Amino acid sequence: MNKPGCGFVVILLVSLMFSLFFSFFCDAQNFNYLPTSTTNQIVHHTYFSLSYSDKYEQAEWVAYELTKERVSGTIGRTNNFREDRKIHTGSATLSDYKGSGYDRGHLAPAGDMKFSSTAMSESFFMSNISPQNASFNRGIWKKLEEQVRTWAFENGHIYVITAGVLGSSSSSIGYSSVGVPDYYYKVILDYNEPEIKAIALVLPNQKGTQQLSSYVTSIDYIESITGIDFFPELPDDLEKRLESKSYANQWSWKSISFSSRNKKDPN
Repeated sequence: MNKPGCGFVVILLVSLMFSLFFSFFCDAQNFNYLPTSTTNQIVHHTYFSLSYSDKYEQAEWVAYELTKERVSGTIGRTNNFREDRKIHTGSATLSDYKGSGYDRGHLAPAGDMKFSSTAMSESFFMSNISPQNASFNRGIWKKLEEQVRTWAFENGHIYVITAGVLGSSSSSIGYSSVGVPDYYYKVILDYNEPEIKAIALVLPNQKGTQQLSSYVTSIDYIESITGIDFFPELPDDLEKRLESKSYANQWSWKSISFSSRNKKDPN
């Protein structure tokens, strides 16, 4: 019997490597990135999902995917704030915010939804809105949103989870008693080889005076103050590694403004 030649072995190895890469790629694309819900009211819109809290009349988390292609979209803001009819108990309303002194702060930003008219429109559901201090919303929070879009552009594909820390709410606004969080968080996962990484930030709902990197914390810490389990579908060892520490040095801290970018990638 003839033994396999070197060429056959090489082909076999290449085939095996391709199979492993394809398997990982499929797993990454089909990865269930949604956190657990403490409210038992998860709502899925076309391009983002959320867990809604009746107690605070806003989402305890909003989760979505963001890609290099999506951040280069050109759809304009619709500003069509409206109730979310998918919230079976009724969402907060526009009148809850009127005269409150707080901005209608997006959780999934309109700036992340410029790739689709549907995505842009749905980002103005009141279930995706939270009362934010104006200097916070238009300052450090906006800066963080721009940073997240830069991370999506640099890494190709990320998962974003964000909301107020609802348990920190010390006041409320409107007839619906919409809670005003004292803190907001973002949790980001880059689930792509060769460097799977995550980052988490917690910011006070006030004018920011520090560098964004100074707000970095661990996912474990955010889990402890929210009661939410982030990325429960990750392999246990990977989840423990990603969530136990802060990883500010694995992410770049430059920021790209996409509002003035052409849809074509200049690189």
